[in-house]
Amino acid sequence: MTDPQENDGRLSFKEAVAYVMRERRAAFCAMPVFGEVTGDEEQTAEGARIFILEYDGEGDWQLRFIAGPFFSNAYAANEILAPGEVPDSVRELRFMPCAPIEPAWLDEQIQILIQKLVKAAGIAAQMPDYEAMPSRQADAQTVFPISFIGRSSH
Repeated sequence: MTDPQENDGRLSFKEAVAYVMRERRAAFCAMPVFGEVTGDEEQTAEGARIFILEYDGEGDWQLRFIAGPFFSNAYAANEILAPGEVPDSVRELRFMPCAPIEPAWLDEQIQILIQKLVKAAGIAAQMPDYEAMPSRQADAQTVFPISFIGRSSH
């Protein structure tokens, strides 16, 4: 019996890297970040972690890691990792192939970036029009806890 995940259009990390190198396009994975649950409240996503595999323009690939809260222009992370720096936990994820990433997208709020990535992947998803929603600006000194992006504080 075939695993249903194998037919959902997503690629393994190795397949995604091959796709990026062959097509000079991108592949992405987005994961929600949930806040702490107290009592009987329903847990809701507060932000996201986004991993974008992309051609580096110099004959290799790189992984862009972006994390932050929804509806804010503050980011907990916006980093580029070379192939040798990618953790095994990321290599276990599955990626959606998509069109190349426009540099301006990386300045958008997390939910708008996800919306643009989904559209670039040709996924027919019903998503709210996040670009039309009002934004909140965080102060320049705002820092999000390391736990928000899933890294230990040591």
